[in-house]
Amino acid sequence: MEPMNHGEGDTSYARNSSIQNAQQRRMRPLIEAAIIDLCASTSTLLPRNMVIADLGCSSGPNALVLVSIAIKAINSYCIQFQRKPPEVCIFLNDLPNNDFNTVVKSLVTLRKSNEPIVVANVTPGSFYERLFASGSLHLVCSSSSLHWLSKVWHFHYSNRPFASLVNYVVETFILQAPEILRRGHIPAYNTDEHARREMLPMILEAYAQQFKNDFTCFLNLRAKELLPGGQMVISITGRHSNGIASKLFHIWEPIVQILSVMALEGVIDKSKFDSFYMPMYGPSSEEIREIIQEEGSFFIKEMVVHDYTSDEDSALVTPNRFMHQMRAVFEPIIVQHFGEVMEEFMRTAERRWSLDGILRDQLARLAWLSVSLTKA
Repeated sequence: MEPMNHGEGDTSYARNSSIQNAQQRRMRPLIEAAIIDLCASTSTLLPRNMVIADLGCSSGPNALVLVSIAIKAINSYCIQFQRKPPEVCIFLNDLPNNDFNTVVKSLVTLRKSNEPIVVANVTPGSFYERLFASGSLHLVCSSSSLHWLSKVWHFHYSNRPFASLVNYVVETFILQAPEILRRGHIPAYNTDEHARREMLPMILEAYAQQFKNDFTCFLNLRAKELLPGGQMVISITGRHSNGIASKLFHIWEPIVQILSVMALEGVIDKSKFDSFYMPMYGPSSEEIREIIQEEGSFFIKEMVVHDYTSDEDSALVTPNRFMHQMRAVFEPIIVQHFGEVMEEFMRTAERRWSLDGILRDQLARLAWLSVSLTKA
C-alpha cells in the first residue's frame, strides 16, 4: 500500500482516481456474487451482523465504492427473499498516514442509510500485518492495492517544536524493494538500454519473489481473520500473461522512463536515480493462481482479466489526464526520494507521452486481475 496525495485539491488522489474507480466498477459482479453466497449459506436465517473490510481504501470518492456495492447487494438479497437484514459493520483500512480525515467525512453517507444498519470504522495499518480478530470477517475487498509491496515502518522523535509540543512522533517508511537489489546496489532501471535489457530478467525475478512472499503473507493473514466460508474479492494491477513480451515489462515503467529522461538530462542526480526502487510488482494471472493454490487457504471461485483500459473508459488515459492521475499516486514517493521535482516531472511526461502511441503501447501491456475467493 502507498500513501497518495492528500486532500481534495487539483493534484489530490480524490480528484484524480477515475482509472481506479473504473476497476472498482468491474468488481461489482464478483462482490454481488460473494454476498449471495454468504447470505445463501446461512440457510433460512441470516447472521445477526455481517462484517466487511476494504483493505487499501485510500481516500476520496473511491473509499466507499466497494463497501457500498456490498451493502446494496445485502439489501437487494433481503428484499428479494423477504429476510430481515443484518447489521453491517464496515472497516476501512489503509496505511496510518492515509488521508483519513477525508475518509471520515465521507462516512456520513453510509450512516444515512436505514437498512441494513451500518456501523463504520477506520482501521489504520498495513495489510501485511494482522488487523482484525480471528474469525471476525465475512467479506474482504481490496482494489488497486496489492501490487504495492510491503515496507518497513519506523517511528522516531523529533525535537523540532510543533504547536505547544516540544517533541512529537514522526512516521517514516523505507520502500521494501527486493533485498537482493538493495544489498547489491543494483539499479532497478538502468539509463543505459543495453545494461537494462541484460539485467531485466534478474530484476523482475527478484520482484516476483518479493511479491510472492508478500501475497502469501496477505492470504495467510486474511485466512485467520475470515470466518469459515468467508469471501474475498480482490483486484490487482498486473499483466495479461507470462509471455516473454508481457513478462519483461515493469508495471511502473511509464513512470520510471520519465525519471530516466530527467536523469539523462541532469534534472535529477543519476546516483539518486540508480538507488530508486519502486515498491510495485504486476503479476500475471498464472502467478496469482499458483500462489493462491500453493498457500492453500482459499478456493478460487472466479478470476477475470480485463484490459487496463476499455473503449468505454479510454478517455481516462489521455496523456494529460494520465499525467495527473500518476502524479496523484506517485508524487509522495518521487518527492521523498528526489526532492521537489514534480513540476519538471510533469513537463517531461507531457513532452514524452504526447508522442503518438507511446503511452497507448505501454498501457496495452497492463491488465486488471480480479479474483473471487472462498476461505477453504
